[in-house]
Amino acid sequence: MPAISFQSVSKTYPAIRNQTGPAVRALDDVSFDIQPGEFFGLLGPNGAGKTSLISILAGLSRASSGSVKVHGSDVLTDYANARRKLGVVPQELVFDPFFTVREALRIQSGYFGIKHNDVWIDELLASLGLADKAHANMRQLSGGMKRRVLVAQALVHKPQVIVLDEPTAGVDVELRQTLWQFVAKLNKQGSTVLLTTHYLEEAEALCSRIAMLKQGRVVALAQTSELLKAASSNVLRFKIDSELPSHLADQARITGRIVQFPANNAREVEQYLAAIREAGLVAEDVEIRKADLEDVFLDVMAEKAVEVPVEINLAGVAA
Repeated sequence: MPAISFQSVSKTYPAIRNQTGPAVRALDDVSFDIQPGEFFGLLGPNGAGKTSLISILAGLSRASSGSVKVHGSDVLTDYANARRKLGVVPQELVFDPFFTVREALRIQSGYFGIKHNDVWIDELLASLGLADKAHANMRQLSGGMKRRVLVAQALVHKPQVIVLDEPTAGVDVELRQTLWQFVAKLNKQGSTVLLTTHYLEEAEALCSRIAMLKQGRVVALAQTSELLKAASSNVLRFKIDSELPSHLADQARITGRIVQFPANNAREVEQYLAAIREAGLVAEDVEIRKADLEDVFLDVMAEKAVEVPVEINLAGVAA
């Protein structure tokens, strides 16, 4: 039995009353399963439908069609059991300013009918670096500390499935490391983890399998290792202090001073470097690296032709 099962899930938001805009189809026939114990990544650009899918999973929104189950419990017809099996860390910082951290966790436990679980609460506080904040009022905490409390609240009832929606957005490196160490430990103990993130290096390091959404549709679904094997090329990476000519910039991925070109072989590398010299530019810190998940993601979102195994099922690409 899958830990999470999305079957033919579609979601359409109606046009706003008195507005001329059309209805918005946020999800379009999304189907995939997540197996027990998986660390699964859900990736996509803003507006791809990730939040809509998680809102449906968490029971905060209803699908227009299709079904979603958590360990066999339908999120609509068996909501209480489905929600009990699920722990969701939301993207937004939502907290009650009138309680201390420990009180907030006890109250969250009560929502699931759990009493006298201070031993587990103490473990959560220690594992997430909150032990010294247990008696602090929520409104006194920094944004990073509030994020840690949200994680603790999601885990306080020991759910079988953990959903992390952009859990490290805008937080410091220390929290990211603390969170991933703890979540990886829970995953090794059998918890299923569903992660959405814009930090693709996190997804590459943590997730064993990944689905990519674009405009509400699944455009890639595969083991992370298979996605990386499907990358079209290696990458030439270097730094420059001036702008690239437009005919080169159109082919490159540019981040500040860092320029990256896809390069299939040594001949292409030399052609790029020669073009840089002809433009009167100096390339520094030149290196060749293997394509990473960000390269694959950009290729998929741009619908570039890539040779992939059948199970990756890239939309619009012959598999």
